[in-house]
Amino acid sequence: MNEAEILKRYWGFDAFRPMQEEIVRSVLSGQDTLALLPTGGGKSVCFQVPAMVMEGICIVVSPLIALMKDQVEHLKAKGIEAVAIYSGMGKREIDILLDNCIYGKIKFLYLSPERLMSDLVRVRISYMNVCLIAVDEAHCVSQWGYDFRPPYLKINEIREIHPKVPVLALTATATGRVRTDIVEKLNMTDAQVFVKSFARKNLSYVVLAQEDKYKKLIDVVTNVKGSGLVYVRNRRETAEVASFLSRNRIAADFYHAGIEKNERFRKQEDWKRNRIRVMVATNAFGMGIDKPDVRFVVHLDLPESLEAYYQEAGRAGRDEAKAYAVLLANPADALALKAKYADNFPTVAEIKKTYHYLGSYFQLAYGAGLDLTFGFDLADFCKKFNLWVIKTIGALKFLEYNGYVALSENVFLQSRVMFLVGHEDVYRFQIENIGYDPLIKAILRSYGGSFDSYVKINEAEIAQRIKRSFNEVQKQLNTLEELGLLSYLPQTDQPQLQYIRERVDQDHMDIDAKYLEQRKQIQEDQIKAVLDYAVKQECRSVQLLTYFDEPNSEKCGVCDVCLAEKKADDLDVLEDRIDFEIVTSLQTEAQDLDKLIPALKTGSETDRLDRIRALLDAGKIKTDGKNYYL
Repeated sequence: MNEAEILKRYWGFDAFRPMQEEIVRSVLSGQDTLALLPTGGGKSVCFQVPAMVMEGICIVVSPLIALMKDQVEHLKAKGIEAVAIYSGMGKREIDILLDNCIYGKIKFLYLSPERLMSDLVRVRISYMNVCLIAVDEAHCVSQWGYDFRPPYLKINEIREIHPKVPVLALTATATGRVRTDIVEKLNMTDAQVFVKSFARKNLSYVVLAQEDKYKKLIDVVTNVKGSGLVYVRNRRETAEVASFLSRNRIAADFYHAGIEKNERFRKQEDWKRNRIRVMVATNAFGMGIDKPDVRFVVHLDLPESLEAYYQEAGRAGRDEAKAYAVLLANPADALALKAKYADNFPTVAEIKKTYHYLGSYFQLAYGAGLDLTFGFDLADFCKKFNLWVIKTIGALKFLEYNGYVALSENVFLQSRVMFLVGHEDVYRFQIENIGYDPLIKAILRSYGGSFDSYVKINEAEIAQRIKRSFNEVQKQLNTLEELGLLSYLPQTDQPQLQYIRERVDQDHMDIDAKYLEQRKQIQEDQIKAVLDYAVKQECRSVQLLTYFDEPNSEKCGVCDVCLAEKKADDLDVLEDRIDFEIVTSLQTEAQDLDKLIPALKTGSETDRLDRIRALLDAGKIKTDGKNYYL
């Protein structure tokens, strides 16, 4: 099948969206390709469709684990074989999945960037028949980008293994400088660059300086019909704002990464299906959630960068119908933004201290830890060592850049098991250990394939089936693992921290101070751009487009600045017309107000009186106290 037939058969579309077809053809011709498509522009189709045309496996690098898992499930639902490998998985589990990629029929291998640091992964990739390397969120490869991820630099090592395989880099937000850096960092040859304009003609950008943000939020939600998103700074605020909206009879709910997985899914579905109207969330919400009919996105706080703002605001109006992106800001917010980021930038000493505390937290000896992965509770870590959260996150990113650790996002990993011995040994064990027989039978009957690979299990369902408690099931599974009968990986819902090298003492740490200063300057520039956007009385769309290297753009005509200018222009025209009528009327005879005001046709009575006073003050008409004349 060709690309059009594959698009129709697997995705059900008769035609590609604008620019998708050109990108697909570039990839199929073997060209290295960089594609910038705005949020909701259909980036995944750009690598999934050509990979289905080509012979071999497509490797997809993405930092968004939740999105990776969703895409794998969607591909499987279409009958396309796909797997994902990310932090938190056991070595044996990864081993089996990689073998399936070499010897099986896997078409898509999704990798989180920190997995590229593993020798095991790189060696196995060398044995794969790779047809395409797709790099999602490609701005993460650039230190000039707003979300630089050091492990992305390892993508080059895949290119060295498969030098003739084309690379497709995809992102929604990148300045000209970042685009150039992406091409350079990914060693692209004669790269074809496709850039869809960042202009969103249906989206009205509005900035409102408000002290009482909650009152203004109610005004926005009341006056704009349809569903919406409200972004706030932290988890606590999500619940507070959702509760406030609910008290004002607006169907609202809240979302953040700390909510249990099933509950998060339920909330997403309620919002997507319009059972609730407004979702109040941290920036953890929205990635990969395709809801085209969002009519408004409100930010109650200043964003950390214009890239982040453009991406979040761009979740409104994907159906091309009228939508609003509203930023509620006041002078205090500017101080808060500077304090949150600029004042919390870590020093070299603080980075080293954070690394030392990590070793103590995980009780890791010097010289140990290589390739070890731990569930990481950031809040608990900061509380234990009395650290600032934002500064600690910054320190962890620099430790990542300098090759000490890798940190993944929050990821829900369901419990998995795999039998390590054959059928006969398991049967013999059941006969000799009758107490474990119900549990083993329940696994074998409910979860097929557990002798060949890891299968997802639900301990609560098993407990109900064999009439045991949840704790008893977990205890038996742990015992079976200790006995070497099976491998049991309990569920987790935490970020994963991986040691890239053995733990070293602080004196032998090498932190790139020059790079540290460079990142600090980049952050300061990003914050300045946000503050300028919030106060500058220039078309909001023009400001954003200029930032993303689209100079000389036309005014949008629908943002708050353009509408204010239009109103001022309309007022000028109105005043000129009233002035003309007044002067024309007084040319024939002097008149009192009772006769002059009704004779005018333009404006309200107040408008007419205002212009008569203005013309008197300017000396263009005169009065004797009763009548008006020229």
